[in-house]
Amino acid sequence: MRVVLTTVKSASVTIDNKIVGQISKGFLLLVGFTHDDTKEIVDKMVEKLLPLRVFSDANGNTNLSLMDVNGEILSVSQFTLYANTKKGRRPSFTDAMLPKDAEMLYDYFNLKIEENFHHIEKGVFGADMLVESINDGPFTLFLDSKEMFL
Repeated sequence: MRVVLTTVKSASVTIDNKIVGQISKGFLLLVGFTHDDTKEIVDKMVEKLLPLRVFSDANGNTNLSLMDVNGEILSVSQFTLYANTKKGRRPSFTDAMLPKDAEMLYDYFNLKIEENFHHIEKGVFGADMLVESINDGPFTLFLDSKEMFL
């Protein structure tokens, strides 16, 4: 499982000229899955994400969590996080989980965040989405479950 976490001042997802998810200050999460990802890995990722101290305190130090700043979350499925660009000029996505399985884990990921947090906005799995954000910092982290938990 891979997540790109960006702290944002605001972010939104638009599909067919309609905003389907929108947040103010918080996390924009791009979320992708590979073949051997499980609910247990998703649980660990959620446990890691929510308390991360990545927002600045009054002294400019990154000491505050999402909850400390009363932030929000916008979650967007992103199979391209598993692109392989080693050969040729066209990325291969054979490392990405099959859509039906990835959608199930993506829904589970969002549910676990909602159970442990107050609110989450979401994109639409598999849709052609316009994602807009005003990055805060910018402050961006790349989280890979294989590097963190395995």
